[in-house]
Amino acid sequence: MKKAIVIGAGIGGIAAAIRLAVKGYAVNVLEANNSFGGKMTQFTLNGYRFDKGPSLFTMPQLVDELFTLAGRNSSDYFRYQRLDVITQYFFADGTRLTAYQEPAKFAAEVEQKLKISREKVEKYLIKSRRIYEATAPTFLHKSLHQVQTYLSGDVLKTIPVLPELGLTTTMHAANTKEFKDKRFVQLLDRFATYNGSDPYQAPATLNLIPHLEHNLGAFYPEGGIYAIAQSLVKLAEELGVHFLYNERAEEILTENNKTTGVRTVKQTLIPAEIVVSNMDVVPTYRKLLPQLTAPEKTLQQPRSSSALIFYWGINREFKELHLHNIFFSKDYKIEFEHIFQRKTISPDPTVYVNITSKLSPEDAPEASENWFVMVNVPHNSGQDWADLVKVTRETVISKLSKALQTDVNAYITCEQVWDPIGIEADTSSFAGALYGSSSNNRLAAFLRHPNFTSKVKGLYFCGGSVHPGGGIPLCLLSAKIVGDLVPSPSDK
Repeated sequence: MKKAIVIGAGIGGIAAAIRLAVKGYAVNVLEANNSFGGKMTQFTLNGYRFDKGPSLFTMPQLVDELFTLAGRNSSDYFRYQRLDVITQYFFADGTRLTAYQEPAKFAAEVEQKLKISREKVEKYLIKSRRIYEATAPTFLHKSLHQVQTYLSGDVLKTIPVLPELGLTTTMHAANTKEFKDKRFVQLLDRFATYNGSDPYQAPATLNLIPHLEHNLGAFYPEGGIYAIAQSLVKLAEELGVHFLYNERAEEILTENNKTTGVRTVKQTLIPAEIVVSNMDVVPTYRKLLPQLTAPEKTLQQPRSSSALIFYWGINREFKELHLHNIFFSKDYKIEFEHIFQRKTISPDPTVYVNITSKLSPEDAPEASENWFVMVNVPHNSGQDWADLVKVTRETVISKLSKALQTDVNAYITCEQVWDPIGIEADTSSFAGALYGSSSNNRLAAFLRHPNFTSKVKGLYFCGGSVHPGGGIPLCLLSAKIVGDLVPSPSDK
C-alpha cells in the first residue's frame, strides 16, 4: 500500500486521514500532544468537564458523510440533537432575546422584542440562504486555486446573486442598510467572529453565515463537542489509521520536488508518498519546510482574532441561561477597534458563555454548571497577557453579575484560563490566531493558502489556516478538498 502521513490530529487532520484511508492509503497521523483533537479536546476540573475549544456545532452532515464513505452508520458512533434555542442574547440596554432555530419563530421573537417586522427578518434569512447555496459549491467545497473549479457548472449559480454578494461593502454597512435597530445589527454583525474577523472591515459576503444557524440549524452532540473528534478517531482506527502521539514532526522530507516522508523530533524517519499538514500553515513552512521558499505574501496576511477563555465551575444553576449565551458590549465598533487596530481587549467586551451541563448534566456536579466564558481578543503580538487576563476577568465578572443581578464571583469554585499564548503553545496556531488569516478584505477567500502547493508533488494542507477557513465545518471541508485532490494510490 502507498503510504500517507497527516501532521496534526485536529479535526481537519482526522477527517483527512479517514478520507485517505478510504481511498486506499496506509495512513499515519503524527500528533505532538498526548492525545487527539487539537483545539477540540476536553479536560476535567474538580468534577466539571469542559470542551476546551469549539463550542458550536453546525452542518453535522459533514461528519455523517465520513461514516457513510467508510460504509458505516454514523448513529452507531455519534449522536446529536437539533437545538430549538440556539442562543440567548443579552443586550447592553437590558433587552433579552431568544434566538430560536426555526426561522418563523425567531422572526416572531425579533418582532416582539425589537419591533422589527417578522417579514423583514425572514426575507433576510432567505437572502442569506440564497447567497450560501449559490456560492458554497464553488467557494467552500472546491479548491479556488485550480482552473477546473471555474469551468464547473457550479460557477454559473453565482451569477444571478452577484449583486447580493456584497463584495464592495462591509457586513456592518450591509446590515445597517437592511435594519435600523442597532441591537439587531449587532446580532448580525456578530457572525463575523465565526472566522475571527471584523464586521466593520469584512465583506458583506459573510452575511451568508446566519444561514448555517437559522436555516440549517445548530446542533449539540451527545458528550459535547469532544465527542465529534472521539467518534472520528474510533472510525479512523477501524480503517487502519495509526495515531502516533507525542510524535512531533520535525521536517517534511522532499527529493526532486516530491515528498518522501517526515522526520520526527525523535529522529524517526517515516516514509510516505503523500504528506498532509493539518498544522498551521505558518509554522509548517517556517519549521517543517526550511528547504522550501515560503509564500511570504500569503504567510504575512493579517491574522484573525484569538480568544481569552475562562473555564469556571459554578456551584449553582442559572435558569435564565441556555447552552449558548451572548452578553453584548454597548459599542461594537469600539470593541472591534480595540481588537484589530489597538491590538488589545476592549474595556467593555462582548462575553460568550457556553454551558454544556444544560444538556449534559453529568458535565457538572449536582445543582452546578460548567461555564466556558470567552472574550474575543487580538492575536498575540507581545501584549502583557498576565495583566490583560487579570483586568478582563474583573470586567467579565462585573458585566455578568450586572446582567444576571447576582455576584457571579461568589459561585466560582474552580478556574482554568486559556489565552493566545497558551493557544499557540498547545495547538501551534501561529500567534494564537484561531482561524489563521482574517477575512477583513473582499479578496480574503482567494488569499488563503491553497490546499496544495505546486512546488512539491504529494504535499497538501488542511485545517483552519488554509482554504476554506477555520471552524469545524470549514476544517472538515478542507479535508474533503484534500481528499479530492490526492490521487488514487493506483495512479502512476
